[in-house]
Amino acid sequence: MAEIARGLRNVVLTETRLSMIDGEVGKLIIAGFPLEELAPHATFEEVLYLLWHDRLPNADELTTFTQQLSANRSLPETTLTVLQVAAQNKLPLMDALRMGVDTLSLVDPEPEATSIEANLRRASRLLAHFPTIVASYWRLLHGQEPVTPRSDLSHAANFLYMVNGQVPEPAITRGMETYLNTVVDHGMNASTFTARVIASTRSDMTSAIVGAIGSLKGPLHGGAPGPAADMVFEIRERAARSGRSVAEEAKDWATAKLQSKERIMGFGHRVYRVRDPRADVLGGAVRQLFQQTGGLDFYNDARAVEDAMLQALEEYKPGLRIKTNVEFYTALILHGIGLEPEIFSPVFAISRVGGWVAHILEQYAEDELIRPTTNYNGAYDRKWVPLAER
Repeated sequence: MAEIARGLRNVVLTETRLSMIDGEVGKLIIAGFPLEELAPHATFEEVLYLLWHDRLPNADELTTFTQQLSANRSLPETTLTVLQVAAQNKLPLMDALRMGVDTLSLVDPEPEATSIEANLRRASRLLAHFPTIVASYWRLLHGQEPVTPRSDLSHAANFLYMVNGQVPEPAITRGMETYLNTVVDHGMNASTFTARVIASTRSDMTSAIVGAIGSLKGPLHGGAPGPAADMVFEIRERAARSGRSVAEEAKDWATAKLQSKERIMGFGHRVYRVRDPRADVLGGAVRQLFQQTGGLDFYNDARAVEDAMLQALEEYKPGLRIKTNVEFYTALILHGIGLEPEIFSPVFAISRVGGWVAHILEQYAEDELIRPTTNYNGAYDRKWVPLAER
């Protein structure tokens, strides 16, 4: 009997040029660039072009690509209607995103076209609609009318404009850009694997992306940033009530959680055995953001919480090397940008769809059906019993 790889852990499925993770040394490569070299400097449009074309664009190519994205931001009437009905029923944001994206098949001008060029055009349309769906649904949930997208703003700035109705300051936009760049791709994670499995059947790109959204909705994959933010807020509130320092309250909070064998969100990772490199990149972006927007008190308190958590984890679980992961600093940077925890997972999807598209294109080129096998552990030689005799 073949050995079973539960969860497909350590199973190498294919080759990819899109990202490389070294969990032992804490390294993440995105299309040839160390993350720290790319994420703080590039626009999101540049990173998308890099993933989809395997090179950075020149000035003319970037202008054309940016215009292509911005021209496809407005939602079809059918999509908006679905979002309005979903908001009336108070459906979760990830469900609304999934349903909204699914409606985009209705307005695909070339539904049967499967060439590389047609799929790149389709990818641009899909990716351009993600921020509009998320921002529109957020406003509908809160009793507000959706904001019409602007074609003169970048992908990141336009999303924030559609959420708040105000053009963001450059520091806010840069923080958003860095976040989107940092989480755009991360190896064969659950949602990316889902997208590639669907694409491997030669199904359409929209179906593959809708499946990926369903995978991302699961709390074991995309749901940790909100609780990580809640932890920082709760500890700060406790310190304000007690008059003790944030560090003291954080230590007691961590001790109580670990003694009751609860998980501390924002720490530990299935792949990384050292500090998550995305946490380092976002940590630098968070510090820069709060320096420019005047939120250093919150940043310093969050760092005190982080230090207390790491100390407690080392004391209670020595040698396990549980370090800060991307969710902790995701919570900080999205809070600094002005977003609420409830929208964090859909914002993650606004970035990760760029990686999903790149993997789908790779899978189409590979044209190999993903079809694992299983070991049977059920009964043998059962005999049929008629219904009347059971």
